[in-house]
Amino acid sequence: MREPIVVFDTNCVLCSGMVAFILAHERNRALRFVGAWSDEGLALAARHHFSKSDLDQTFLVLSGVAALSRSDAGVEILTELRAPWRWLAVVRIIPRPVRDAVYRFVARRRYRWFGRRENCVVVPPSESHRFIGVRRQGSGSA
Repeated sequence: MREPIVVFDTNCVLCSGMVAFILAHERNRALRFVGAWSDEGLALAARHHFSKSDLDQTFLVLSGVAALSRSDAGVEILTELRAPWRWLAVVRIIPRPVRDAVYRFVARRRYRWFGRRENCVVVPPSESHRFIGVRRQGSGSA
């Protein structure tokens, strides 16, 4: 099975911070990342029946044939982290509608609370091979 792919909003400071957190705390360095607004990100999302409008409301974790969104994607990410962070995956016992309501509440306010910048993700040079369709700092390429 190929590594899971995280499709995330590269203009969202919260989302880019989440990627930096994942890079600092993941167990196996197995995740790959793709910018939601890149051609590659839009194509991957469309392949799993997610539109550009959908991507404005959620990030995705694509693992094999599964496409996880909202809180399910967040729980999947937690399982990829080292302890103690992965222990937070216990939130999966909370019913999905409740988890997703909290997710939507934060997602709708993320730009207001955390900010928005054009391509604010910083790709560490040592991890650039794991990023698809994300402009590398200083390279000017995707």
